[in-house]
Amino acid sequence: MKKEIHFSSSFHWHSNFADLVDQRYRELCEASKEAIKMANARYSNYPVGAAILLENGLIIKGNNQENAVYPLSLCAERVTLFSVSSNHPGLNIRALAVATEKEISGDRLPPFPCGSCRQVLLETEFRQDQNITLLVVGSNHSVCIIEKISDLLPFAFGPESL
Repeated sequence: MKKEIHFSSSFHWHSNFADLVDQRYRELCEASKEAIKMANARYSNYPVGAAILLENGLIIKGNNQENAVYPLSLCAERVTLFSVSSNHPGLNIRALAVATEKEISGDRLPPFPCGSCRQVLLETEFRQDQNITLLVVGSNHSVCIIEKISDLLPFAFGPESL
């Protein structure tokens, strides 16, 4: 017997994050743009900044850290997530903003997190048993908002897979 399964994801797209109703999300997007300046992207020339909004209102920034041995590099999302896990244990993450200076024009979407970062984000969402909102910020200040990480990784490998 053939079984067909459908799934869908949705996001909100805004042409400028300055227009967001939630002031904390505006601040988070700005912090992710600021974090780009401190990225170590000397090999790829692809600096990425990230910022996490914790449930207590604190914003933590991070950025990609590259190494000549590419597999030893870390994406901005994981650098920031691991920093939060190490320095603020027990605090839930409300939202994560990721920004790049990659040129975005028209209605092209900004680059989304890689598969490895999606898996780590999903594990974090599972662990805290609360959705994490993802804001993906483009070079032109456009932003895509995804309400939960699980929408980014259908058929994910999670704790129930073990």
